[in-house]
Amino acid sequence: MNRLGVAIALVASLFMSGASAQKSDPDYPSRLVKIIVPFGAGGPADVTARLIGKALQERFKQPFVIENRTGAGGVIGTLEVAKSPADGYTLLMMSNTQTANETLLPNRGYELMRDFVPVAPVNSSDLVIVVSPAVGAKTLQEFIALAKQQPGKLNYASSGQGTPYHMAGELFKAMTGTNIVHVPHRNSGEARNNVIGGQVEMMIDAITTMAPNINAGQVRALATTGKARPAVLPDVPTVAEAGVPGYEATIWLGVMAPAGTPPGIVEKLNVAINDAVAQPEIKALWAAQGAEPMSMSTSEFDKYLRGDITKWGDVGKRFVEKTQ
Repeated sequence: MNRLGVAIALVASLFMSGASAQKSDPDYPSRLVKIIVPFGAGGPADVTARLIGKALQERFKQPFVIENRTGAGGVIGTLEVAKSPADGYTLLMMSNTQTANETLLPNRGYELMRDFVPVAPVNSSDLVIVVSPAVGAKTLQEFIALAKQQPGKLNYASSGQGTPYHMAGELFKAMTGTNIVHVPHRNSGEARNNVIGGQVEMMIDAITTMAPNINAGQVRALATTGKARPAVLPDVPTVAEAGVPGYEATIWLGVMAPAGTPPGIVEKLNVAINDAVAQPEIKALWAAQGAEPMSMSTSEFDKYLRGDITKWGDVGKRFVEKTQ
């Protein structure tokens, strides 16, 4: 019995020391870390992931490589991360696309709050409603009137089902009583180009990526989707100012890891990302683009994610009901 007791004590000691080492993991990261972006190159998530990856690489002296895994409204890349080892060496750059998909895509193969652990938010930005120069409407109210005169004849572009641009479009339709046809694309760049080229009449896009096209006169900005006019587009009214009170939509980005990733690694990444988004040069860059840094603890981000899933649930349910 004494020998058995010693053996049990030894095993327990090893287990506890192993758990402690896993939790603190002072050597992480000791090799290359992949950040999977489930969206196309050149979009907000891709650009932001590369900026954050660079900051993490400089901090940890290990490579942080960005890999784009597009398709199925972000599901393909997200599912790849969900199935990856929970060791902190494969991360997901996600957005409110993933929270919307919890309602929109019941057969996506994963559950966000079951198969992932929140690491940290990164930034958020308002969206902007733009139309092709070929569209006659000069203001948001004129566009709404045009859409009501031609129900089902006008189209709006997005980078895929469940993306913030899609959800913002469905919310806009619901609040204005218009029937504008959703035209999903493979990525936001393709959607943007089709609006610029006049193949699609309207798009609700991230200010960070659409502002240069607005300033170049390639599209016409009708309204921004936040509570106040962003500094980067001071002459463009908000949707509320333009006659649709209560409308608000944003795009935000964050990082998650596979469920089971050691808490010590998650906490280390949370601190590092919060420090990165607080860097003056990054804040200044984002301010010039119309984006704001987000900083939260892992528990705060968890609460934020659950709230966002609920927020977009009603919009998603209405869309699913209409398409069934």
